[in-house]
Formats: sequence, structure tokens, C-alpha cells
Amino acid sequence: MEQLTEQMLGGVKVLDLSNLIAGPGISTILADFGADVIKVEHPKSGDYIRNWGHKKNGVPLAWKAHGRGKRLLSLNLNLPEGQKIIRKLAADTDILIESYRPGKMEEWGLDYDSLAKDNPGLIMVRITGWGQTGPYKDRPGFGTLSEAFSGFAHITGQKDGPPTLPSFALGDGITSLVGAYSVMMALYHRDAHGRPGQVIDLSIFESIFAVLGPQAIEYDQLGRIQGRAGNRSTRGVPRNAYMTADNRWVAISASASDMAFRLFKAIGRADMVEDPRYNTPAKRLENGDEVDAIVADWIRNRPLREVLSTLEEFEVPIAPIYDIGQIMDDPQYKARQSIIELEDEDLGRIRMANIPPRFSRTPGRIRHPGRLAIGHDTVEILHSIGMNAGEIEELREKGVIRAPVTAANRP
Repeated sequence: MEQLTEQMLGGVKVLDLSNLIAGPGISTILADFGADVIKVEHPKSGDYIRNWGHKKNGVPLAWKAHGRGKRLLSLNLNLPEGQKIIRKLAADTDILIESYRPGKMEEWGLDYDSLAKDNPGLIMVRITGWGQTGPYKDRPGFGTLSEAFSGFAHITGQKDGPPTLPSFALGDGITSLVGAYSVMMALYHRDAHGRPGQVIDLSIFESIFAVLGPQAIEYDQLGRIQGRAGNRSTRGVPRNAYMTADNRWVAISASASDMAFRLFKAIGRADMVEDPRYNTPAKRLENGDEVDAIVADWIRNRPLREVLSTLEEFEVPIAPIYDIGQIMDDPQYKARQSIIELEDEDLGRIRMANIPPRFSRTPGRIRHPGRLAIGHDTVEILHSIGMNAGEIEELREKGVIRAPVTAANRP
């Protein structure tokens, strides 16, 4: 197995029993920084993400990103033999991630208390849509439902339009980030203070709700309910998306007074700096329609290149609104290697998003894209816990595992 000790999480062992995005997103982040992640999949179907999104020549593209850097173990957890293997692996694991409905791990005999008897330092992350407690805990839970329930959809969309759900896995992605920093805090508490492991109860709806701003305190103290405002901000003006003369969109965020004043000067309206209708944040918000109309009119009469160069000259916060094709060609993305090129055993050279945090001493790296074969590393992993070729073949015949048959592992 590849040596991982040079990366900051080298030596950390992760057992990922979760599916789709939120849980596997946590293990992806940990794998990017050197953790040894064993990703457990059902022998027949694998992770659901394998059938999610687009494919090329039968190869699931999303899996290449979400399955990266992990060792793949196929196990049928409904069978006693599969549960026994998990217990053995968990005895020598730092972090176990699961995303089943509350009670399922207990049904399998894989509850935290049982596993912690053999491994008191175990940290278990339990991810659900609704949490492990409360009247909704047994409901099916997905990111889409949490994006609605959290209040996100209510404040997203055009003012007179319907609530709008995101077109990507926003809730799952936020939960992955919350989960990753939760794991690191639990590891620090365990290792720096010599304490035992613990359970992290992580719900998708609370992860989203936590980043939606001060809505709760504003409702509590003022009775205020935030509504939809399109691309406008309910807290400052000007902030919007504007179309240029050549049908390109730009985003401007200039609600702070010094930025708003630079924008007014850039569009030839220095008079607005002293105008009592526009010279304070409160007045700009009160007269937001007028401010937006003035800015939009200036932009719609100029091509993108002129809009960007003029406003950048005045240090106005502006950016073009990109699609993925434009992102791939942008010099800032290229300079920072925000998109990395990798060699893939199924597709050849591929590109995917790089790891965002840049550590000066211990940078992360993507060791390999997601392996296509379900159970790619099953034989190696089972050998590591003392099983011989005959035992492994018996598990294969019973449907407990699925593993590629090679000359090296043939009984």
C-alpha cells in the first residue's frame, strides 16, 4: 500500500459506510490529505453515485471525482459475515462514517457502544437528513428536502417567482465540510487531551440552516421573515447580476459605501456620491430600484471587456458570471491550478476540481480518480485482517463480497 506518512493525515484510518455525497464527501476531504480511506460498497450496486449524472463509454464521471483516493471494499452488510468484517475493521479505525437511517447500525450490531468496546478511541460520524433524534428522525432524508426544510429555498429565487432549489448538491456539500471539520475537532480532542472517541450526530438540514445568516435572531427580535430578492441583497445596494451589450452577465457586490462611491464615479455619476438618496447604505437600500436601474443601464450599453476594464480600474468588486467552459479557459484558474489534470485508468487524461485549501507545508493531493471496479481493493483489505484466499473465495460465493478475480488472488 502507498505510504501516506508525508501528508498531514498520514496514519489516520477511515472506514466509510456512507452513500452518495454528504458522507463520502467527508472521506474524500480526508483522503485528499493522506488518510487511508476504505470505502465500503454493496457488492451488487456499489455507491449510488455510480449511477448519478453523466457517463462516458459507460464510465460514471461523478464517481471519478467522488470516489477519488479511496480503497474500495465490497460488503453485504445485511449478512452476518459482512457485519463481522466491519467489526474487525472498526477495531483498528479512527473514524467511521455512516449515513443509514437511525437504528440501522444498531440492527446490524454495529452501534457505537458495541464498536467502542473494542476501540474506545473510535469516532463515528452519523449523517442523516433530519438527525438521530426528534419526531422526523425516521423520515427519508436527502439534500433536496433539507434545502427546502432549512429555509434556503424560501429565500432563493426571483422576488415574484417560486422558491428555488439549487441545481447541485448544495446541502450535501455543506454537510461534507461541516463533517470534515467536526472530525478534525474530535481527533484533536481525542489525541491532544487523551480522551476517548465519540459520536458526531450530523444532520443535513442543520448544516444548511447554520450558514443562512442571522435569520433566527432577526425573527426572534424583530419578527422579520426574509423573502426572495432574486440576485439583489436584502441588506445592501448595489448587489446584482447585470447583462452587458454583448449578452454576457456580470456580478457586482458594492453595497459598502466606499465601493458604491467608486462604482458611481466609474459610470460617470459622481453626483450620486453626495446625493442624499444614495449617499448612505440605508438610503441606497431604500432607493434600491433606482440605483439598480442606473447601474444596469450603464452596463447594458457596453460590451463585457469595457465593463470589466472600467470597473476594475476604479477597483469596483466585479466578476463575470461564468459557465464551466469559460472557467476551464480562465487564466486565474490556470495560474492557481484550480483544475487539476490526472491520469485515469479508464478514461486516460481527465480534469477535475483541485483541492481548495492550499497548505504551505503539507498540501493535499489527489492520489487517483475513483476506481471503476466495485470491490477493487477487497482482496487486499481482507488479507490485511488475516483472511486467506480460501476464506475470501467462500465469501465471494455467498454473495458477501465482490472482488475482481486476478491471477494473484485466485484461490
